[in-house]
This record gives sequence, structure tokens and C-alpha cells, in this order.
Amino acid sequence: MNKKFNMIILALLFLSFAITLYFYPQIPDKMATHWNAKGEVNGYMQKFWGTFLIPLILTGMVLLFVLIPIIDPLKENIKKFRKYYNWFIVFFILFMLSIHSQVILWNIGIQISPNVIFTIGFGLLFFYIGILSENSKRNWFIGIRTPWTLSSEKVWDKTHKIGGKLFKIAGIIAIIGIFFRNYAVFFILVPALSVVVYSVVYSYFEYRKETNKE
Repeated sequence: MNKKFNMIILALLFLSFAITLYFYPQIPDKMATHWNAKGEVNGYMQKFWGTFLIPLILTGMVLLFVLIPIIDPLKENIKKFRKYYNWFIVFFILFMLSIHSQVILWNIGIQISPNVIFTIGFGLLFFYIGILSENSKRNWFIGIRTPWTLSSEKVWDKTHKIGGKLFKIAGIIAIIGIFFRNYAVFFILVPALSVVVYSVVYSYFEYRKETNKE
């Protein structure tokens, strides 16, 4: 990872803790941390864990993201799309920061519906996952990893081209969910799960076609 991305990622991680520390005194001891599908609060946590959980998870996730290109047996392939992978890390952190900010703001009296944040956030993240998928090369950690994509470069490329386009469509559908807030969770989950299932099945049949030619 180059210095520019290192600085961006460290700055965003620092921001997550800075937001937490700044607003910590204003947050009640028992804070809202979970909402149902309609955007109504249905879960609470103690203030410390409610405020620091996402920054701590983010720190762990970033360490994992940094490790993946180092430990992957196909690390040379990751280098071929490393730019897209680096930007995925940045977008993922921004996505988590948006959720963290929504939780903090809700608990100091600025109640932005999570159904707004989630639909936009997941939509943009899905769309970028589509871009990442279209540009990814075969590896063990990033992408649509099935026994068939991992066994064949051609099946990997075909599956990720179609999967990438479908993830972009899933992202657009998720964002449309902002206009149907009570059903926003369905606009997020149904398209995403459909893309995953279709991609797995598609990779199997593409592999069968390839092996039948031999």
C-alpha cells in the first residue's frame, strides 16, 4: 500500500476515535445502538461499548485488509488490481464511519434515520464492489471465491465480469430504497443475496462448460 493510502486510512481511523472522544460526554450512559427494519430503536448498549465498538472493529478490519495482500498465495495477482483494492478499503471505512456518525448523532438528539444512511451507504458500497469485481484477478480472499472460480482463470474472469455488473445494479436498487424507508432492508438484502446466489451458480455452470470442452 502506498503512502497516500496509508495516510488516508490512518486519518480516517483517527477521525473515528476523534468523533467518539469529542461527543462522548454528551451521550447518555445507555445509548441506542440498534434499529428495526422500520428505523425504530430496539436495542441499547452501555456508553463505552456503544461509542467505541465501531472504531475498534474498524481498526481490526483495516489490519486484516492490510494483511490479505501479504499472506495470499496469489499475492502477485492482487498487485494487478491493488489500486481498486486500496480504494475499497477507503470506501469501507467511510461506510462504517457514516454508520458510526449516525449512531452518535442519534444519541445526542439529531435523529437521522438509519434507513437513510444504510440505503445510501450500502448502495454506494455495492456499486464499488461491482467495480472491484470487474477488475479483480484470481486470489484467495477478495472477490467471488467459489471452488470453480478458484480452479479456473477463465471462470474467475467471466464470473467477476457478470457479478460486477450485477453488484452495480444491486447498488442502484439499494439507493432507490431511500424512497421506501419501511422496506429499505429488502432493497438492500434481496438484490445483494440474489447477486451472490446467481454468481455462485453461474460459476459452476461456466466451469462445467469449460471442463466438458476438454
